[in-house]
Parts: sequence; structure tokens; C-alpha cells
Amino acid sequence: MTPREILALCREHQVRAIDLRFMDFPGTLKHFTIPVQVLTEKSFEEGFDFDASSMYGWQAINESDMLVVPQPETAFVDPFLPHTLCLTCNIQDPITRVDYAKDPRNVARKADAYLKSTGIADEIRFGLEPEFFIFDNVRFDQSINQGYYYLESSEGEWARGQFSEGPQSNAGYQIRKGEGYFPVPPGDTLHSLRNDMMMALTECGIEIEAHHHEVATGGQAEIDLAHKPLLEAADLLLRFKYIVKNVASRAGKTVTFMPKPLWGDNGSGLHMHLSLWKDGETLFADSGYGGLSELALHAMGGILHHAPAIMAFCCPTTNSYKRLVPGFDAPINLTYSFRNRSAAIRIPVHTSNRNCKRFELRFPDSSSNPYLAMSAIVMAALDGIQNKIDPGPPLDKDIYDLEPGELDNSPKTPVSLDKALEALRADHDFLLRGDVFTEDVIDTWIWYKTERDVKALRERPHPCEFLMYYDI
Repeated sequence: MTPREILALCREHQVRAIDLRFMDFPGTLKHFTIPVQVLTEKSFEEGFDFDASSMYGWQAINESDMLVVPQPETAFVDPFLPHTLCLTCNIQDPITRVDYAKDPRNVARKADAYLKSTGIADEIRFGLEPEFFIFDNVRFDQSINQGYYYLESSEGEWARGQFSEGPQSNAGYQIRKGEGYFPVPPGDTLHSLRNDMMMALTECGIEIEAHHHEVATGGQAEIDLAHKPLLEAADLLLRFKYIVKNVASRAGKTVTFMPKPLWGDNGSGLHMHLSLWKDGETLFADSGYGGLSELALHAMGGILHHAPAIMAFCCPTTNSYKRLVPGFDAPINLTYSFRNRSAAIRIPVHTSNRNCKRFELRFPDSSSNPYLAMSAIVMAALDGIQNKIDPGPPLDKDIYDLEPGELDNSPKTPVSLDKALEALRADHDFLLRGDVFTEDVIDTWIWYKTERDVKALRERPHPCEFLMYYDI
């Protein structure tokens, strides 16, 4: 849409407020709102000022003024805020009008531009499969003398022994641990709510392929998004999370994209289906392993080679690595396979249509900043293609049925966030090409995640430590 068409859309839908949205450096969606009368065609060039010193990892107090510049192609009418139109924005310096290096959306735009500049492809498409939990209620706290969390779910297996009366009485259909894949109602208590989510997403311009209950007990869900180009896919994932959380909130539920909220059951990932295209033709289909081209295999080689480093962006929380443990369908072995879901990269089998040929990266999760995570994946894939990195032999066996020692020499995902950050510090030259990531972006990310995530958890007593050590 053009700026003029945006103004016409505002009149058509009786819009009275414009919500200007952008993602901060760590990956949190931010916004502020202006009256519709303030938005003009020039606004899409001139932007609106805001204080960037209040955003983690951005400007110092003496250089705090920055601009948000709305992007007309991102517009949608908000289904939760009456008479409100939402616009995603780029961040610029108000003096130089240069795009801000630490604006995550700018990083993704530069990754897309670098991809085109290589001549290898003119488009990379991402099909995203975000998993999440829908709980009835949640309580948690951390203070000097206590730390706890408590999750409530009427369909969680732990609720079988709870007594209740009335329309919400305990019918005994709770989902057992690890048995939540594709049940029908009444076991699947969240089908109607996921339908509401799907319809709200569709009405807001997000093309949905399917939704279903996921493996874990306690309300794990998945809603799959159609393949889109890099920047559009990242934009739509932000919109997706906003809509899903608000539909749940309206129904009196709460949604979390936290990778591992339940101990001893499956965690939530963000599986990413990737394919490269040029002149409207896929570059991934050929007669190689799994029906892939040599270029696709080299792209996989680059991602697997750089996986420990890019996981600092794809799995950027301490909780991410509680999901990446043996069992629970966790892709902890950095290998690839045709059909095998226990590999870090899977080559799906859906159809013989060559345009559907792709591979699925399974270790990312939705705690990531999608602009940074997807850009890092693109840069690793391009490095693999440019340097013809061999992905090694595939692993077609069930990883969980192998004999002890068979995978001793297989590379593994990092065991913690601090290990991933160490890998990023040692291996990030490939991210600097085309000025996609900068040294400042890398350094700031490592500093922020070390201080705000790694050290914060390391310094606090854990409830499990009381179970193990209180009586020593």
C-alpha cells in the first residue's frame, strides 16, 4: 500500500488512532500512539521522534533522540484496540537520516540486500511453525527470600486429581505427558480457542496453513504460517505473537512462547522451513540427497558449521537450553536427515512438487528476535554456498535408538547460552559481510545477554537447589 492508500484506509475504517510499532534490540515489541490527524503522506518520509535511551542496548542519554519511520506495507487494523491502525516502523538517526545499525529490522533489510548482491538468489523464503503454551493461569515471583512459579491448566495431567464443580468440572480427559499430539475434543480443550486465533490472524493479513495441539500436556499448541520472504516473515511473526496473546487474554487464558515452561515434557520451538529462489524458480530442488540441489546441501553445511554461533540469536535465553536436552524431540545433534525429525535439519516429505522443496531448521525458538535470528541463518547459509561447505553424512537412523557411543563424535548444540555467546564471539566474521551485522551489534548482543540473562540466572538460588542442598 502507498501512504495515500493508508490514509484512505483510515477513512474507510473510521480509524482514529495510529499505533506505531517497532522491535527493540533484545526482541520486545514496542509502540506509541498518535491521533489519526497527525499522520500525513509526509509522515512516511519524515517519521516521528522518540527517546531511544530508554531502550535496552540502544542510545546513550546524550544522543537519545531517534526517529520511527512508518512502513505502509505493514499496515493492519487492530482487532483489539478500537478504531486503531497499526504500522511497523524503521528506526533512523534524526540528523543523518541513516538507518540505525542496531534496529533489528534494519539488520534483516541488509541481510536481504546482501543476499541479492551476491547473485546467488534474489529471495529467501521462510515458513514458520511457532509452538506455544496456553495456560489457564500463571503465578511467579523472584525476590530476596523466595523464588517460584506455578502454572495452571485444566487439561494438564497434573489436574486429574483436582476437584471442581459446575460447567468446568473435572471430566478426566487430561492429556498425559508426551501424548498431546493431535487429540480431538474433549481431550483437546483448546480447539475452539485456536480456531479463534486462526480467524483473527487471517483477518489481519496472516496466511495460515494449519493449527493443532502439540505433544506436551498442559495446553501446547502450534499454528503454522505460510512461506514468505525474509522481512515479511519476520514482520508477520511479530503480528502473530501479538494477536495470539490477545485472543487468549480475551478468553481469560495466558500464552507463553517461553521455550521450556514445563519440566519433563516437550518444549516449544520455532521450526523454520527455508528455500532460496531466483527469477521465480526454486534453487533447492534437484536429484541430490532428499531431492535437494548441491546449493541446498551447501546452505545446510553453512548453517550446521556456524550453528553454535547463530544459536546465540536463534536460542537467545537461558531457558532455550533447557529445551535442548536429550529426548522430547529436541534437535541437539547438529546433523541432517531426510524425514527424520530427530535431526537439527530435516528434509520434509510432503509432495513431489519441486517448488515445495525446502529444509527445516529445528533448533530455533520463539524467544528469539526474528529479524536477528533469520538474518544470522541467511548469512550462515550464504557462507556455506560461497565456500561449498560440506554438511557431512546424513543421519537416517532414529537418534534416540542408537547404541551408546554411536554419536560421541557428532557435533552437538551448545549446552547453555553462555557457551553459545562464546561461540558467537569466536565465529562471527561471516555475519559482518555486507555490513549486515556490525561489530557493535555483535558486542552489544553478547554484553546484553551476558549481563541480563546469563549472570542474572547464575547469581540467584534455584528452587531445585533447596531440594538438593538445604539439609547438608
